[in-house]
Amino acid sequence: MEVEDLGEMRTSWSLSGETHAVLCDHAGKKRKQDPISEPATRIMEDDEEEEEEEGEMMSDNHKDSEEPSNKRVKPVAKSNSLTGVITPVKTPALKRIGQSISRSISFRTDARPLPPAPLRSRPKASSFPRRRNSQCWSDTVESHDLTAKEIKRQEVIYELTQGERQLIEDLSLVKKVYYEPMLKLDIMTESELGQIFGTLDSLIPLHEDLLARLERLRGSEKTVGEVGPTLLNWFPCLEAYVTYCCNQVGAKALLDHKKQQKRVEQFLRLCQESSFSRKLDLWNFLDLPRSRLVKYPLLLKEIQKCTPPDHPDEDTLPDALELIQSIVAEVNKKTGEAECQFYRRGLIYLEESQRITEIHQSRFLYCHGELKTNKGQKLHVFLFELALVLTRPVEDRDGGQMFNVYRQPLPNTLINLEEIPDSEAGGGGTFRGAFTGGNDKVKNCFRVSSRGRTKVNPYCLQANDSFSKQQWITCLRQAIVQSRDRSAHTSQSPISLHPDPGLCHIADLSLSSDTDMADHTSR
Repeated sequence: MEVEDLGEMRTSWSLSGETHAVLCDHAGKKRKQDPISEPATRIMEDDEEEEEEEGEMMSDNHKDSEEPSNKRVKPVAKSNSLTGVITPVKTPALKRIGQSISRSISFRTDARPLPPAPLRSRPKASSFPRRRNSQCWSDTVESHDLTAKEIKRQEVIYELTQGERQLIEDLSLVKKVYYEPMLKLDIMTESELGQIFGTLDSLIPLHEDLLARLERLRGSEKTVGEVGPTLLNWFPCLEAYVTYCCNQVGAKALLDHKKQQKRVEQFLRLCQESSFSRKLDLWNFLDLPRSRLVKYPLLLKEIQKCTPPDHPDEDTLPDALELIQSIVAEVNKKTGEAECQFYRRGLIYLEESQRITEIHQSRFLYCHGELKTNKGQKLHVFLFELALVLTRPVEDRDGGQMFNVYRQPLPNTLINLEEIPDSEAGGGGTFRGAFTGGNDKVKNCFRVSSRGRTKVNPYCLQANDSFSKQQWITCLRQAIVQSRDRSAHTSQSPISLHPDPGLCHIADLSLSSDTDMADHTSR
């Protein structure tokens, strides 16, 4: 076979010159007969002629490879090779040949082999992935003979178990990547870090204990039978969340204040941009325990929904659900009281008449946030349990945020609420005209005034958007109704004038020292 191939090669080389001459004469005759017509239509008359041209091109390319310097610099008129005459004729066959030749040349000369998948071959850089792998219980077992309802039950229990494992990983990450480096690099003091992170470190053993208990419940077939007694015995440990969640009020304020420092901002930004953070900032991680706490009742309801009536968990799951709901309610209550006391200590009274008893007697906040006056001035408004307080945010000498009380606070029992509909402005001198200049529509506004106290002028306030406006109106209506009901029953259940002593250390959380805070409140 090799001998025959060589003979064929020699024959093709010997016949190439004759074929060349015939094609050149043929091409020349055609050009004389019809100089305007396109050469591509004449060459592609049939498939056999195309195949002959491709074979001739291959033989000529073999010739030209011996003298590559003459291939592209010679003019077409002076070229003695077949490529010099046929190259301007752009037929599909010639295009394919030219492209294949150029690709083969580029692959041999210019192209270099790419490195083998650096991300895949690279060793794992971090034990904390950017995205968590979502895996179901059914993915962990090869086969089972369970009903659809029992499969759903196993899936929820598996979600509960995986949630504990992920929470432990995140809390350990916060300690290892945020707390310890910031302490070693002296980015924050130990006292500041203790206030921001609170009792986070003590929550890790609690969830490790629950994870170990849940893992022991899994049988040889990776199914969990009775889970109610385990949760019922473990849920009381969550009372530790009262201290942690109450501390978050001051922790968030201090963290926001420290972010204004360049070193802190750069460190937190680099951590957030790293793969282990999953694009979450520090506060997202610090808020994970609270998010986990409020999810327990939802998971228990799902387990209870998928539990058959004759299952042993049918007796214990309702008790466990009632217990966790009471714990969540207690944590919310204590957190609200801590938040109320924290912001109440940040109020700076410019006049003694502003110190109304309703502010001191309030135990929680309905809401607070930014609103604008009819002159466009930004205010920070607090709707306490018993009073509405308008303030102007200021900074103390240490850079902490304080709040100057603006005008006279309003007791909730005396508030008249008026919702102002979005409508055309009535003129520059009206309330709507003050916001818009008398030209555009005024939006998201409402008015609060005091009944029985003519010396207090109405407050015309504007929210940032319609959603915020509805929230304020809903909270104000709720506060007015509950305050009036409370006032009607004061003789039967008098209000305690003393705050919860268990929250005194929480109320002291501030951006300034207690001495500085006392100086501000005495002004």
